[in-house]
Amino acid sequence: MLTLAVKSLKNRKFTTALTIAAIALSVTLLLGVERIRKEAKASFTKTISGTDLIVGARTGPVQLLLYSVFRIGNATNNISWESYQEMSQNPNVKWTIPISLGDSHRGYRVMGTNADYFKHFLFAGGRRLEMAKGRIFDGVFDAVLGADVARALGYRLEDAIIIAHGAGQVSFVKHDDKPFTVVGILRKTGTPVDQTVHVRLEGIEAIHIDWQDGAPLPGQSISRQQVLNMDLTPKTITAFLVGLKSRIAVFGVQRFVNQYPQEPLLAILPGVALQELWHLVGVAEKALLAVSGFVVVVGLAGMLIALMTSLNERRREMAILRSVGARPYHVFALIVGESALLTVMGVAIGIGLLYALLVISQPLILAKFGIFIEISAISLYELWLIVIVCLAGIVIGLIPGYRIYRYSLADGMTIRI
Repeated sequence: MLTLAVKSLKNRKFTTALTIAAIALSVTLLLGVERIRKEAKASFTKTISGTDLIVGARTGPVQLLLYSVFRIGNATNNISWESYQEMSQNPNVKWTIPISLGDSHRGYRVMGTNADYFKHFLFAGGRRLEMAKGRIFDGVFDAVLGADVARALGYRLEDAIIIAHGAGQVSFVKHDDKPFTVVGILRKTGTPVDQTVHVRLEGIEAIHIDWQDGAPLPGQSISRQQVLNMDLTPKTITAFLVGLKSRIAVFGVQRFVNQYPQEPLLAILPGVALQELWHLVGVAEKALLAVSGFVVVVGLAGMLIALMTSLNERRREMAILRSVGARPYHVFALIVGESALLTVMGVAIGIGLLYALLVISQPLILAKFGIFIEISAISLYELWLIVIVCLAGIVIGLIPGYRIYRYSLADGMTIRI
């Protein structure tokens, strides 16, 4: 009966192809939404590790997490350098990593920091940043590139880069009088670090020393050499990461920061902020899964319609099969077998299409959103989704199978006008 079902489907190539395409696209959407949801969570979770607190200007916890760690969005305000120094000298603080954001290079964020960033920043459960080429920055105008920045823009060591003012994709205001030199390229991490240009805090201060209120001072221009002889201590930073000597003190330090009298600050626990982020997007996740589920239902409904509409055309075919000895259950099995074959082929093509799209979209998603979508084997949950779709296809086939089962030989041989 399986061979007969295959030949029957080949005889209706156009309808069969459309039905398989509908099921394949619906399965691709269902598995794609689940894969992106799972990998996005994994990518966000492994971006930062070993950091006890993130401190920034008072804003929402999720917003602070997004702009300080994931380079998404912008800060509402900055932190004074004096406040940062006082916080870093707290007896419970082991290390701090200052972060200064607000500039970009050809669409990639530029982050000002210091050498402690390469010493203390951890990701993916405790991995440290490693250099693929070159060294960490030392001079004021040294730059260390993330792996994707170097690859996408084709940069090598000793290349000069120009930083633009602002974090937009396109900027018409550039610090072209003070170029930076690429001295190092980081190994790929699968985190927003790969999408970042790292420079020293003094470098950020140097390119803005003859600027005021986001614009160059008219009639004033301080050369690159002159800047090197000036005091380049930062006046403000965007945020800083904190590692504590003991995690028992985390709530005490957090309370101290949140009640800091000199300026309004906010200290957040990265894990708690991530949970809040998942809570916020949870409704959207469920909605996307529901929509993709309905798309699968529509695809299977299309298969049911195709099988049902073909029954009247195939009445004579079924009657001939009955006349040569086929039993009613043989005809029933034929229709259910066709439904199962259509579903399985649609699912198989859908899985293949999913992986093809992942290969194509992986670098695009990474470049646009800083989220690394790992191309891995089908998970247990995804396997369950596939099994459910296949079983649903078989159940759908029972309806036309039952209809054809009830047709008698005489009814099949009758020509209806």
